[in-house]
Amino acid sequence: MRLLLVEDDINLQSNLKLALEKSGYSVDVANDGEEGLFQATEYEYDAAIIDVGLPKVDGISVIKAIRAQDISYPVLILTARDNWQDKVSGLDAGADDYLTKPFHNEELLARLNALIRRAAGKASPIITNGVLSINTTSFEVKVDGELISLSSSEYRLLEYLMLNQNQVKSKSELTEHIYDQDFDLDSNVIEVFIRRLRKKLDPLGQFNFIETHRGAGYRLRALDL
Repeated sequence: MRLLLVEDDINLQSNLKLALEKSGYSVDVANDGEEGLFQATEYEYDAAIIDVGLPKVDGISVIKAIRAQDISYPVLILTARDNWQDKVSGLDAGADDYLTKPFHNEELLARLNALIRRAAGKASPIITNGVLSINTTSFEVKVDGELISLSSSEYRLLEYLMLNQNQVKSKSELTEHIYDQDFDLDSNVIEVFIRRLRKKLDPLGQFNFIETHRGAGYRLRALDL
């Protein structure tokens, strides 16, 4: 999952970026509202974390501008402890949830995880597809009850496909949602990870979880339909 973090407190920004990356997210950062708005509208994200009190353009204005362009990914706002007006204004502007500073990183991760799941129509942290299941909280992957060991990159790719079951996703879209903006979009790394996932999830070719659509991309079949 690829996130946008807009926070002008460099220490907090660095701390959050590290925590998010340790949890398997790819994170782009912006130091002010102007830069954040540019990135929010220029690149594709699965969610954004936006501080209300930003220089150049405040967080509320950033959110309003994002929603005005029909960009619908979840937005979590960060607000000061006693400023309830910011919370109301943020939600009215189009934010999906808020978190009051100071906060524990574990709470931010839990709220963010829930927002991304809800945006994909998944209420539970455990997402299933026939005999295949992933736990977006513990990052466990199981096939027919057996635990499968994946690298962090393999897991991120599988999670994105699981959140978008039955949808064909191009290599460039998969790359954009899994890696940050500095990643080489022409790389064949997605093909490599798809091959690894197929080998680990379905070594005998019983289930054909991931289909290749030539010239279009890959689709994780919705076996529960």
